[in-house]
Amino acid sequence: MDCWNTHVKETCGGSKDGESGSSLNRFLELPEDVIANILHRLGAYEILENAQRVCSSWRNICKDPSMWRVIDMKHLGDEDEYLEAMCREAVDRSQGQLTELHIDHFATDQLLLYISERSSKLRCLQIRDCYEVGDDGLIEAAKKFPLLEELHFVSILGVVDSIEPVGQSCPKLKSFTLSSSDYKHGVMFENDDSCINFQAVAIARSMPGLRHLRLLGSAMTNKGLEAILDGCPNLESLDIRRCFRVDLCGEIGDRIAQKIKDFKCPNDPMEEGCDWDADIFYYGDYSDGWSSPRSYSCIDSPGDSTDDYALRDSIEEFDFSDSIEELDFFCRGSDCLD
Repeated sequence: MDCWNTHVKETCGGSKDGESGSSLNRFLELPEDVIANILHRLGAYEILENAQRVCSSWRNICKDPSMWRVIDMKHLGDEDEYLEAMCREAVDRSQGQLTELHIDHFATDQLLLYISERSSKLRCLQIRDCYEVGDDGLIEAAKKFPLLEELHFVSILGVVDSIEPVGQSCPKLKSFTLSSSDYKHGVMFENDDSCINFQAVAIARSMPGLRHLRLLGSAMTNKGLEAILDGCPNLESLDIRRCFRVDLCGEIGDRIAQKIKDFKCPNDPMEEGCDWDADIFYYGDYSDGWSSPRSYSCIDSPGDSTDDYALRDSIEEFDFSDSIEELDFFCRGSDCLD
């Protein structure tokens, strides 16, 4: 606490940085709901590592379950054990209110089971570059996600046999992504139709309510694509880039042109300069009124997203863009607070 008091005196006293002092006072005088909205935009890591350590009032705000309806743990490095413990803490704080979760690198079967036992309201899940997640863990976890609407697997190995049982456990699925870690080569491992179309057929059998599908780098042929078109009658967008065994000439191409509003074919380029498999498109808002740190795909610009949150007038009038930068300054300056 002494360290934080010293920091406050230095930034509020005026001689060293009067402008920073007035900014800090500005934050401390804000209504609690405004502070909560700003803190929520930082993401789980910054809240747990920095923001909650600024002062007791901020700490109390950060413990509110409503702050943890969306947990974003993307692009945080490879400290797997530490990040997994942090994710468990965030899930615990949600007290069952978690609706949206994004994890890069550190997810495991055990972590997914832990989350599933505490998050029956989950509606959106993205797992990326997590090589300790397998079919068994996914199948068991999915049984406890009955409300799941969006599921995105990006560069995940071993997601094969789990697709159909996951789809059966999550009947509300509307958006699904499965991208191969070997997308550059089209994942051409097998020549048997039953093997190379296994994933596509599993999707068709178990996810009839899909509206948006990304199946990137699959080895499927036209048989797999036809199964998807037959089994997912409500499909609006379909991305099969790097699915090089699909031939769109003839009847199947005409069928796609008539049925699919937004289609990306196997040879369509990946967006230059974009880590295309990191930022998946999302179609729902699961934040229940909070503005969350969401990602935008390379396809959709931030200008295409609608923020229809019903915030109070005081929040609407507040300049969040400047405040986030100032908040980051004060949070990082408080790293020695108990």
